[in-house]
Amino acid sequence: MNHDPRLDRLAAWNLARTRRHFFRDCGVGVGKIALASLLVQSQGRSSAADLASSAADLAELAAADPLAPRAPHFPAKAKRVIFMFMAGAPSQLDLFDSKPALTRFDGKPIPAEVVKDQRYAFIRSDASLMSSRYRFSRHGQSGAELSEMLPRLAEIVDDVAIVKSMTTDQFNHAPAQILVQTGSPFPGRPCIGAWSVYGLGSESADLPGFVVFSSGSGLSGGAALWSSGFLPTSFQGVPFRSKGDPILDVASPAGVDRRFDRDSLDLIRDLNREHLGVVGDPEISTRVNAYEMAFRMQASAPELMDLSGESPATLAMYGAEPGKPSFAMNCLLARRLIERGVRFVNLFHEGWDHHSNVAGGLKVQCGLTDRGAAALVMDLKQRGLLEDTLVVWGGEFGRTPMAESNAALGRSMGRDHHPQAFTMWMAGGGIKGGQTIGQTDDLGFNVVEDPVHVHDLQATILHLLGFDHTRLTFKSQGRQFRLTDVDGDVVAKLLA
Repeated sequence: MNHDPRLDRLAAWNLARTRRHFFRDCGVGVGKIALASLLVQSQGRSSAADLASSAADLAELAAADPLAPRAPHFPAKAKRVIFMFMAGAPSQLDLFDSKPALTRFDGKPIPAEVVKDQRYAFIRSDASLMSSRYRFSRHGQSGAELSEMLPRLAEIVDDVAIVKSMTTDQFNHAPAQILVQTGSPFPGRPCIGAWSVYGLGSESADLPGFVVFSSGSGLSGGAALWSSGFLPTSFQGVPFRSKGDPILDVASPAGVDRRFDRDSLDLIRDLNREHLGVVGDPEISTRVNAYEMAFRMQASAPELMDLSGESPATLAMYGAEPGKPSFAMNCLLARRLIERGVRFVNLFHEGWDHHSNVAGGLKVQCGLTDRGAAALVMDLKQRGLLEDTLVVWGGEFGRTPMAESNAALGRSMGRDHHPQAFTMWMAGGGIKGGQTIGQTDDLGFNVVEDPVHVHDLQATILHLLGFDHTRLTFKSQGRQFRLTDVDGDVVAKLLA
Protein backbone atom coordinates (compact mmCIF):
# COMPACT_ATOMS: atom_id res chain seq x y z
CA MET A 1 0.00 0.00 0.00
CA ASN A 2 1.07 3.68 -0.22
CA HIS A 3 3.59 4.74 2.41
CA ASP A 4 4.27 8.33 3.50
CA PRO A 5 7.94 9.09 4.34
CA ARG A 6 6.81 11.37 7.17
CA LEU A 7 5.69 8.26 9.01
CA ASP A 8 9.27 7.00 8.93
CA ARG A 9 10.37 10.26 10.58
CA LEU A 10 7.66 9.85 13.18
CA ALA A 11 8.76 6.29 13.83
CA ALA A 12 12.37 7.44 14.26
CA TRP A 13 11.19 10.16 16.65
CA ASN A 14 9.30 7.49 18.55
CA LEU A 15 12.36 5.22 18.86
CA ALA A 16 14.46 8.09 20.18
CA ARG A 17 12.20 8.41 23.22
CA THR A 18 11.78 5.16 25.02
CA ARG A 19 9.82 6.21 28.08
CA ARG A 20 6.09 5.96 27.46
CA HIS A 21 5.16 8.48 30.16
CA PHE A 22 6.99 11.21 28.26
CA PHE A 23 4.65 10.74 25.31
CA ARG A 24 1.66 10.46 27.59
CA ASP A 25 2.48 13.62 29.48
CA CYS A 26 3.26 15.67 26.39
CA GLY A 27 -0.10 14.69 24.95
CA VAL A 28 1.11 12.75 21.92
CA GLY A 29 1.20 9.06 22.90
CA VAL A 30 3.11 6.29 21.20
CA GLY A 31 -0.19 4.58 20.53
CA LYS A 32 -1.42 7.52 18.47
CA ILE A 33 1.72 7.47 16.37
CA ALA A 34 1.61 3.72 15.84
CA LEU A 35 -2.10 3.68 15.17
CA ALA A 36 -1.90 6.59 12.77
CA SER A 37 0.85 4.84 10.83
CA LEU A 38 -1.20 1.66 10.75
CA LEU A 39 -4.34 3.44 9.61
CA VAL A 40 -2.58 5.40 6.90
CA GLN A 41 -0.88 2.23 5.70
CA SER A 42 -4.09 0.23 5.72
CA GLN A 43 -6.19 2.94 4.13
CA GLY A 44 -3.67 3.95 1.50
CA ARG A 45 -5.01 7.52 1.47
CA SER A 46 -2.33 10.06 0.63
CA SER A 47 -4.74 12.82 1.65
CA ALA A 48 -4.98 11.33 5.13
CA ALA A 49 -1.24 10.87 5.30
CA ASP A 50 -0.73 14.52 4.44
CA LEU A 51 -2.39 15.39 7.74
CA ALA A 52 0.20 13.48 9.75
CA SER A 53 2.38 16.48 10.55
CA SER A 54 1.49 17.06 14.18
CA ALA A 55 0.45 15.23 17.31
CA ALA A 56 -3.05 16.62 17.01
CA ASP A 57 -3.34 15.32 13.46
CA LEU A 58 -2.14 11.91 14.58
CA ALA A 59 -4.83 11.81 17.23
CA GLU A 60 -7.38 12.70 14.57
CA LEU A 61 -6.14 9.87 12.38
CA ALA A 62 -6.43 7.48 15.31
CA ALA A 63 -10.19 7.94 15.27
CA ALA A 64 -10.47 7.44 11.49
CA ASP A 65 -12.68 4.73 10.01
CA PRO A 66 -10.50 1.76 8.98
CA LEU A 67 -13.31 0.42 6.78
CA ALA A 68 -13.60 3.56 4.62
CA PRO A 69 -13.52 2.68 0.87
CA ARG A 70 -10.10 2.83 -0.76
CA ALA A 71 -8.77 2.57 -4.29
CA PRO A 72 -6.77 -0.55 -5.29
CA HIS A 73 -3.47 -0.57 -7.16
CA PHE A 74 -5.17 -0.56 -10.58
CA PRO A 75 -8.74 -0.59 -11.96
CA ALA A 76 -10.51 -3.68 -10.68
CA LYS A 77 -12.76 -6.10 -12.53
CA ALA A 78 -14.38 -7.23 -9.26
CA LYS A 79 -15.65 -5.00 -6.48
CA ARG A 80 -16.64 -7.77 -4.11
CA VAL A 81 -16.25 -11.53 -3.54
CA ILE A 82 -18.55 -14.37 -2.48
CA PHE A 83 -16.46 -17.46 -1.63
CA MET A 84 -18.45 -20.68 -1.26
CA PHE A 85 -16.05 -22.93 0.61
CA MET A 86 -16.96 -26.62 0.58
CA ALA A 87 -15.10 -27.77 3.68
CA GLY A 88 -14.19 -31.43 3.86
CA ALA A 89 -13.12 -31.61 0.20
CA PRO A 90 -15.66 -32.65 -2.48
CA SER A 91 -14.64 -35.54 -4.70
CA GLN A 92 -13.62 -34.05 -8.03
CA LEU A 93 -13.68 -37.53 -9.57
CA ASP A 94 -17.38 -37.90 -8.87
CA LEU A 95 -18.44 -34.34 -9.73
CA PHE A 96 -16.16 -32.74 -12.34
CA ASP A 97 -13.31 -34.92 -13.54
CA SER A 98 -14.71 -37.93 -15.41
CA LYS A 99 -12.19 -40.75 -15.83
CA PRO A 100 -13.16 -43.63 -18.16
CA ALA A 101 -9.91 -45.36 -17.18
CA LEU A 102 -11.17 -45.71 -13.63
CA THR A 103 -14.21 -47.53 -14.97
CA ARG A 104 -11.99 -49.92 -16.96
CA PHE A 105 -9.71 -50.64 -14.01
CA ASP A 106 -12.30 -50.46 -11.24
CA GLY A 107 -11.22 -52.71 -8.36
CA LYS A 108 -7.67 -53.13 -9.65
CA PRO A 109 -4.63 -52.00 -7.59
CA ILE A 110 -3.20 -48.66 -8.64
CA PRO A 111 0.18 -49.06 -10.38
CA ALA A 112 3.03 -48.84 -7.88
CA GLU A 113 4.94 -46.27 -9.93
CA VAL A 114 2.01 -43.84 -9.68
CA VAL A 115 1.88 -43.80 -5.89
CA LYS A 116 5.60 -44.08 -5.17
CA ASP A 117 6.58 -42.22 -1.97
CA GLN A 118 3.01 -40.94 -1.41
CA ARG A 119 1.51 -40.56 2.05
CA TYR A 120 -2.17 -40.80 2.87
CA ALA A 121 -4.25 -40.08 5.92
CA PHE A 122 -6.13 -43.39 6.12
CA ILE A 123 -5.44 -45.75 3.20
CA ARG A 124 -2.53 -47.76 1.90
CA SER A 125 -0.89 -46.44 -1.24
CA ASP A 126 -1.62 -49.72 -3.04
CA ALA A 127 -5.39 -49.52 -2.49
CA SER A 128 -7.68 -50.52 -5.36
CA LEU A 129 -8.95 -48.00 -7.90
CA MET A 130 -12.62 -47.00 -7.76
CA SER A 131 -14.68 -45.48 -10.56
CA SER A 132 -17.45 -42.96 -10.01
CA ARG A 133 -20.92 -44.37 -9.52
CA TYR A 134 -22.44 -41.36 -11.29
CA ARG A 135 -23.06 -40.59 -14.96
CA PHE A 136 -21.30 -37.65 -16.60
CA SER A 137 -22.61 -35.63 -19.55
CA ARG A 138 -21.72 -32.44 -21.41
CA HIS A 139 -23.65 -29.19 -21.00
CA GLY A 140 -23.97 -25.74 -22.51
CA GLN A 141 -22.24 -24.30 -25.52
CA SER A 142 -18.95 -24.88 -23.75
CA GLY A 143 -19.59 -28.61 -23.56
CA ALA A 144 -18.35 -28.78 -19.97
CA GLU A 145 -18.59 -32.28 -18.53
CA LEU A 146 -20.42 -32.54 -15.20
CA SER A 147 -21.77 -35.27 -12.96
CA GLU A 148 -25.48 -35.93 -12.75
CA MET A 149 -25.21 -34.74 -9.13
CA LEU A 150 -24.87 -31.12 -10.34
CA PRO A 151 -27.97 -30.50 -12.48
CA ARG A 152 -28.33 -26.86 -11.43
CA LEU A 153 -24.70 -26.03 -12.07
CA ALA A 154 -25.21 -27.52 -15.53
CA GLU A 155 -27.76 -24.75 -16.22
CA ILE A 156 -25.19 -21.97 -15.67
CA VAL A 157 -22.07 -23.77 -16.85
CA ASP A 158 -21.42 -21.25 -19.65
CA ASP A 159 -21.02 -18.53 -17.00
CA VAL A 160 -18.47 -20.59 -15.09
CA ALA A 161 -14.76 -21.30 -15.44
CA ILE A 162 -13.94 -24.78 -14.14
CA VAL A 163 -10.38 -25.38 -12.95
CA LYS A 164 -9.59 -29.11 -12.89
CA SER A 165 -5.90 -28.65 -12.09
CA MET A 166 -5.89 -27.24 -8.56
CA THR A 167 -3.07 -28.40 -6.28
CA THR A 168 -2.16 -27.85 -2.64
CA ASP A 169 0.67 -28.68 -0.24
CA GLN A 170 -1.48 -30.01 2.61
CA PHE A 171 -3.27 -33.35 3.00
CA ASN A 172 -5.07 -32.87 6.33
CA HIS A 173 -8.21 -30.78 6.71
CA ALA A 174 -7.32 -28.05 9.18
CA PRO A 175 -3.97 -26.97 7.65
CA ALA A 176 -5.35 -27.35 4.11
CA GLN A 177 -8.41 -25.22 4.89
CA ILE A 178 -6.27 -22.60 6.58
CA LEU A 179 -3.87 -22.59 3.60
CA VAL A 180 -6.68 -21.87 1.12
CA GLN A 181 -8.03 -19.05 3.23
CA THR A 182 -4.82 -17.49 4.61
CA GLY A 183 -1.95 -18.60 2.37
CA SER A 184 -0.31 -20.48 5.25
CA PRO A 185 -1.14 -23.83 6.85
CA PHE A 186 -0.55 -22.37 10.31
CA PRO A 187 -3.12 -20.33 12.27
CA GLY A 188 -2.32 -16.68 12.87
CA ARG A 189 -2.22 -15.24 9.35
CA PRO A 190 -4.90 -12.93 7.91
CA CYS A 191 -7.45 -14.65 5.67
CA ILE A 192 -8.21 -13.54 2.13
CA GLY A 193 -11.38 -11.76 3.25
CA ALA A 194 -9.41 -9.72 5.78
CA TRP A 195 -6.75 -8.87 3.17
CA SER A 196 -9.49 -7.75 0.77
CA VAL A 197 -11.10 -5.42 3.28
CA TYR A 198 -7.68 -4.19 4.43
CA GLY A 199 -6.94 -3.23 0.84
CA LEU A 200 -10.34 -1.94 -0.29
CA GLY A 201 -12.31 -1.04 2.82
CA SER A 202 -16.05 -1.48 2.63
CA GLU A 203 -18.88 0.27 0.82
CA SER A 204 -21.32 -0.44 3.65
CA ALA A 205 -21.64 1.99 6.54
CA ASP A 206 -24.15 -0.12 8.46
CA LEU A 207 -22.82 -3.68 8.08
CA PRO A 208 -19.37 -5.26 8.53
CA GLY A 209 -17.10 -5.28 5.50
CA PHE A 210 -16.50 -9.03 5.80
CA VAL A 211 -19.28 -11.44 6.76
CA VAL A 212 -19.16 -15.19 7.38
CA PHE A 213 -21.94 -17.81 7.25
CA SER A 214 -21.57 -21.46 8.12
CA SER A 215 -23.74 -24.49 7.40
CA GLY A 216 -23.10 -28.18 7.84
CA SER A 217 -21.46 -29.89 10.78
CA GLY A 218 -18.42 -27.77 11.63
CA LEU A 219 -15.05 -26.61 10.32
CA SER A 220 -11.68 -28.22 10.96
CA GLY A 221 -9.89 -24.89 10.55
CA GLY A 222 -12.20 -23.09 12.97
CA ALA A 223 -12.15 -19.32 13.41
CA ALA A 224 -8.67 -19.14 11.84
CA LEU A 225 -10.49 -19.32 8.49
CA TRP A 226 -11.90 -15.79 8.92
CA SER A 227 -9.26 -14.32 11.21
CA SER A 228 -7.55 -10.99 10.62
CA GLY A 229 -4.31 -12.47 11.99
CA PHE A 230 -1.79 -9.70 12.56
CA LEU A 231 -3.95 -7.17 10.71
CA PRO A 232 -6.12 -4.94 12.91
CA THR A 233 -9.21 -6.79 14.06
CA SER A 234 -11.39 -4.30 12.20
CA PHE A 235 -10.73 -6.48 9.16
CA GLN A 236 -11.69 -9.89 10.56
CA GLY A 237 -14.78 -11.75 9.41
CA VAL A 238 -17.97 -11.36 11.42
CA PRO A 239 -19.96 -14.61 11.73
CA PHE A 240 -23.67 -14.15 10.97
CA ARG A 241 -26.60 -16.46 11.58
CA SER A 242 -29.20 -17.05 8.87
CA LYS A 243 -32.14 -17.05 11.29
CA GLY A 244 -33.33 -14.42 13.76
CA ASP A 245 -30.81 -11.76 14.78
CA PRO A 246 -27.73 -12.18 12.55
CA ILE A 247 -25.50 -11.49 15.56
CA LEU A 248 -26.40 -12.37 19.11
CA ASP A 249 -26.76 -9.54 21.64
CA VAL A 250 -26.76 -6.72 19.08
CA ALA A 251 -30.40 -5.84 19.82
CA SER A 252 -31.03 -3.74 22.93
CA PRO A 253 -32.64 -5.41 25.95
CA ALA A 254 -36.28 -4.75 26.71
CA GLY A 255 -36.83 -1.30 28.19
CA VAL A 256 -33.68 0.23 26.68
CA ASP A 257 -34.53 2.76 23.99
CA ARG A 258 -32.29 4.00 21.18
CA ARG A 259 -31.58 7.32 22.86
CA PHE A 260 -30.30 5.59 25.99
CA ASP A 261 -28.14 3.35 23.81
CA ARG A 262 -26.69 6.37 22.03
CA ASP A 263 -25.89 8.21 25.26
CA SER A 264 -24.24 5.09 26.70
CA LEU A 265 -22.12 4.55 23.59
CA ASP A 266 -21.06 8.21 23.56
CA LEU A 267 -19.81 7.88 27.12
CA ILE A 268 -18.02 4.59 26.38
CA ARG A 269 -16.49 6.13 23.24
CA ASP A 270 -15.13 9.12 25.14
CA LEU A 271 -13.67 6.90 27.87
CA ASN A 272 -12.09 4.61 25.27
CA ARG A 273 -10.53 7.52 23.42
CA GLU A 274 -9.07 8.84 26.66
CA HIS A 275 -7.72 5.38 27.45
CA LEU A 276 -6.26 5.16 23.93
CA GLY A 277 -4.27 8.30 24.58
CA VAL A 278 -2.84 6.80 27.77
CA VAL A 279 -1.95 3.22 26.81
CA GLY A 280 -1.70 3.53 23.04
CA ASP A 281 -3.36 0.19 22.16
CA PRO A 282 -4.66 0.33 18.56
CA GLU A 283 -7.30 -2.27 19.40
CA ILE A 284 -9.09 0.36 21.47
CA SER A 285 -9.87 2.22 18.26
CA THR A 286 -11.16 -1.07 16.81
CA ARG A 287 -13.37 -1.45 19.87
CA VAL A 288 -14.82 2.04 19.38
CA ASN A 289 -15.62 1.28 15.75
CA ALA A 290 -17.15 -2.09 16.71
CA TYR A 291 -19.51 -0.43 19.19
CA GLU A 292 -20.56 2.10 16.58
CA MET A 293 -21.12 -0.62 13.98
CA ALA A 294 -23.22 -2.61 16.45
CA PHE A 295 -25.38 0.46 17.07
CA ARG A 296 -25.97 0.98 13.37
CA MET A 297 -26.69 -2.72 12.90
CA GLN A 298 -29.60 -2.50 15.29
CA ALA A 299 -31.40 -0.87 12.37
CA SER A 300 -29.68 -2.50 9.39
CA ALA A 301 -29.65 -6.15 10.54
CA PRO A 302 -33.44 -6.58 10.81
CA GLU A 303 -33.82 -5.06 7.34
CA LEU A 304 -31.22 -7.50 5.98
CA MET A 305 -33.13 -10.47 7.39
CA ASP A 306 -36.54 -9.25 6.24
CA LEU A 307 -37.23 -11.29 3.11
CA SER A 308 -40.74 -9.95 2.56
CA GLY A 309 -39.45 -7.99 -0.45
CA GLU A 310 -38.10 -11.11 -2.14
CA SER A 311 -40.44 -12.59 -4.73
CA PRO A 312 -41.76 -16.16 -4.37
CA ALA A 313 -39.92 -16.94 -7.61
CA THR A 314 -36.60 -15.84 -6.12
CA LEU A 315 -37.10 -17.86 -2.95
CA ALA A 316 -38.04 -20.89 -5.05
CA MET A 317 -35.01 -20.44 -7.29
CA TYR A 318 -32.71 -20.63 -4.27
CA GLY A 319 -34.78 -23.23 -2.45
CA ALA A 320 -34.68 -20.93 0.58
CA GLU A 321 -37.35 -21.08 3.26
CA PRO A 322 -37.65 -17.95 5.45
CA GLY A 323 -36.89 -18.77 9.06
CA LYS A 324 -35.07 -22.00 8.19
CA PRO A 325 -31.25 -21.88 8.23
CA SER A 326 -29.64 -23.54 5.21
CA PHE A 327 -26.87 -23.14 2.67
CA ALA A 328 -29.51 -21.88 0.22
CA MET A 329 -30.58 -19.19 2.69
CA ASN A 330 -26.95 -18.20 3.19
CA CYS A 331 -26.57 -17.80 -0.59
CA LEU A 332 -29.60 -15.51 -0.73
CA LEU A 333 -28.34 -13.47 2.23
CA ALA A 334 -24.92 -13.21 0.56
CA ARG A 335 -26.57 -11.54 -2.43
CA ARG A 336 -28.43 -9.16 -0.11
CA LEU A 337 -25.21 -8.33 1.73
CA ILE A 338 -23.21 -7.43 -1.36
CA GLU A 339 -26.13 -5.32 -2.57
CA ARG A 340 -25.69 -3.36 0.67
CA GLY A 341 -21.97 -2.76 0.11
CA VAL A 342 -20.37 -5.66 1.99
CA ARG A 343 -17.00 -6.39 0.41
CA PHE A 344 -16.40 -10.09 1.13
CA VAL A 345 -18.77 -12.91 2.09
CA ASN A 346 -17.59 -16.40 3.01
CA LEU A 347 -20.14 -19.20 2.83
CA PHE A 348 -18.69 -22.24 4.58
CA HIS A 349 -20.47 -25.54 4.12
CA GLU A 350 -18.95 -28.55 5.86
CA GLY A 351 -19.86 -32.16 5.17
CA TRP A 352 -17.81 -33.28 2.17
CA ASP A 353 -15.32 -35.55 3.96
CA HIS A 354 -16.46 -38.86 2.50
CA HIS A 355 -14.09 -41.55 3.74
CA SER A 356 -16.98 -43.99 3.37
CA ASN A 357 -19.89 -44.22 0.93
CA VAL A 358 -18.71 -41.33 -1.19
CA ALA A 359 -21.62 -41.81 -3.62
CA GLY A 360 -24.25 -41.54 -0.90
CA GLY A 361 -22.51 -38.67 0.86
CA LEU A 362 -22.21 -36.62 -2.31
CA LYS A 363 -25.88 -37.14 -3.10
CA VAL A 364 -26.76 -35.54 0.24
CA GLN A 365 -24.34 -32.63 0.03
CA CYS A 366 -25.07 -31.80 -3.61
CA GLY A 367 -28.75 -31.85 -2.74
CA LEU A 368 -28.05 -29.24 -0.07
CA THR A 369 -25.78 -26.97 -2.12
CA ASP A 370 -26.13 -27.30 -5.90
CA ARG A 371 -29.38 -25.39 -6.18
CA GLY A 372 -28.37 -22.48 -3.97
CA ALA A 373 -24.93 -22.06 -5.54
CA ALA A 374 -26.32 -21.99 -9.09
CA ALA A 375 -29.19 -19.71 -8.06
CA LEU A 376 -26.70 -17.23 -6.59
CA VAL A 377 -24.90 -16.93 -9.94
CA MET A 378 -28.20 -16.67 -11.86
CA ASP A 379 -29.60 -14.08 -9.46
CA LEU A 380 -26.47 -11.95 -9.58
CA LYS A 381 -26.53 -12.07 -13.37
CA GLN A 382 -30.20 -11.11 -13.58
CA ARG A 383 -29.58 -8.11 -11.32
CA GLY A 384 -26.49 -6.91 -13.20
CA LEU A 385 -24.23 -7.73 -10.24
CA LEU A 386 -22.30 -10.70 -11.61
CA GLU A 387 -20.13 -8.53 -13.83
CA ASP A 388 -18.32 -7.04 -10.83
CA THR A 389 -18.95 -9.74 -8.21
CA LEU A 390 -16.45 -12.60 -8.12
CA VAL A 391 -17.95 -15.97 -7.12
CA VAL A 392 -15.66 -18.84 -6.06
CA TRP A 393 -16.64 -22.45 -5.24
CA GLY A 394 -14.35 -25.19 -3.95
CA GLY A 395 -12.77 -27.04 -1.05
CA GLU A 396 -9.34 -27.57 0.47
CA PHE A 397 -8.12 -30.55 -1.62
CA GLY A 398 -9.44 -33.47 -3.66
CA ARG A 399 -10.10 -37.18 -3.14
CA THR A 400 -8.10 -40.22 -4.17
CA PRO A 401 -8.87 -42.33 -7.24
CA MET A 402 -8.39 -45.31 -4.91
CA ALA A 403 -11.12 -46.59 -2.64
CA GLU A 404 -10.95 -46.35 1.13
CA SER A 405 -12.22 -49.39 3.00
CA ASN A 406 -11.55 -50.07 6.66
CA ALA A 407 -13.65 -52.63 8.51
CA ALA A 408 -12.30 -51.52 11.88
CA LEU A 409 -13.55 -47.99 11.25
CA GLY A 410 -16.71 -49.12 9.49
CA ARG A 411 -15.65 -47.58 6.19
CA SER A 412 -16.16 -48.80 2.64
CA MET A 413 -16.41 -47.30 -0.85
CA GLY A 414 -14.98 -43.99 0.30
CA ARG A 415 -12.10 -41.80 -0.88
CA ASP A 416 -9.14 -40.48 1.11
CA HIS A 417 -7.55 -37.01 1.03
CA HIS A 418 -5.75 -36.10 -2.18
CA PRO A 419 -3.72 -32.86 -2.41
CA GLN A 420 -2.22 -33.51 -5.86
CA ALA A 421 -5.35 -32.63 -7.86
CA PHE A 422 -8.79 -31.18 -7.26
CA THR A 423 -11.38 -28.94 -8.89
CA MET A 424 -12.78 -25.48 -8.19
CA TRP A 425 -14.95 -23.15 -10.24
CA MET A 426 -15.25 -19.37 -10.53
CA ALA A 427 -17.71 -16.95 -12.14
CA GLY A 428 -18.27 -13.23 -12.65
CA GLY A 429 -15.94 -10.39 -11.65
CA GLY A 430 -13.55 -10.54 -14.61
CA ILE A 431 -13.59 -14.33 -15.04
CA LYS A 432 -13.84 -15.75 -18.56
CA GLY A 433 -16.77 -18.13 -18.27
CA GLY A 434 -17.64 -21.13 -20.42
CA GLN A 435 -14.23 -22.77 -20.21
CA THR A 436 -12.46 -25.62 -18.46
CA ILE A 437 -8.85 -25.11 -17.46
CA GLY A 438 -6.31 -27.80 -16.68
CA GLN A 439 -6.23 -31.55 -16.98
CA THR A 440 -5.25 -34.52 -14.85
CA ASP A 441 -3.82 -37.86 -15.94
CA ASP A 442 -5.98 -40.83 -16.97
CA LEU A 443 -6.51 -41.89 -13.37
CA GLY A 444 -7.08 -38.38 -12.02
CA PHE A 445 -4.02 -38.69 -9.83
CA ASN A 446 -1.68 -35.90 -10.96
CA VAL A 447 -2.13 -32.63 -12.84
CA VAL A 448 -0.65 -32.84 -16.33
CA GLU A 449 -1.75 -29.50 -17.78
CA ASP A 450 -1.97 -25.95 -16.40
CA PRO A 451 -1.39 -26.60 -12.68
CA VAL A 452 -2.99 -23.99 -10.42
CA HIS A 453 -1.60 -23.87 -6.89
CA VAL A 454 -3.65 -22.43 -4.04
CA HIS A 455 -1.35 -19.38 -4.06
CA ASP A 456 -2.10 -18.89 -7.77
CA LEU A 457 -5.81 -18.85 -6.95
CA GLN A 458 -5.23 -16.24 -4.26
CA ALA A 459 -3.06 -14.11 -6.55
CA THR A 460 -5.81 -14.23 -9.19
CA ILE A 461 -8.55 -13.20 -6.75
CA LEU A 462 -6.48 -10.23 -5.57
CA HIS A 463 -5.68 -9.31 -9.18
CA LEU A 464 -9.38 -9.22 -10.03
CA LEU A 465 -9.89 -6.92 -7.01
CA GLY A 466 -7.28 -4.57 -8.47
CA PHE A 467 -4.19 -5.60 -6.50
CA ASP A 468 -0.70 -6.73 -7.31
CA HIS A 469 -0.51 -9.55 -4.76
CA THR A 470 3.21 -8.89 -4.22
CA ARG A 471 2.51 -5.30 -3.16
CA LEU A 472 -0.48 -5.78 -0.88
CA THR A 473 1.60 -6.22 2.26
CA PHE A 474 1.64 -5.60 6.00
CA LYS A 475 4.67 -5.44 8.26
CA SER A 476 4.60 -7.83 11.20
CA GLN A 477 7.39 -9.29 13.33
CA GLY A 478 10.01 -7.34 11.44
CA ARG A 479 9.12 -8.24 7.87
CA GLN A 480 6.52 -7.59 5.21
CA PHE A 481 3.88 -10.29 4.83
CA ARG A 482 1.45 -10.90 2.00
CA LEU A 483 -1.39 -13.35 1.38
CA THR A 484 0.61 -15.40 -1.12
CA ASP A 485 3.82 -15.13 0.95
CA VAL A 486 6.67 -15.91 -1.49
CA ASP A 487 4.74 -17.74 -4.20
CA GLY A 488 1.81 -17.35 -6.57
CA ASP A 489 1.10 -16.24 -10.14
CA VAL A 490 -2.05 -14.81 -11.67
CA VAL A 491 -3.80 -17.42 -13.81
CA ALA A 492 -4.05 -15.51 -17.08
CA LYS A 493 -6.35 -18.08 -18.72
CA LEU A 494 -9.04 -17.32 -16.16
CA LEU A 495 -9.21 -13.62 -17.02
CA ALA A 496 -11.83 -12.23 -19.38
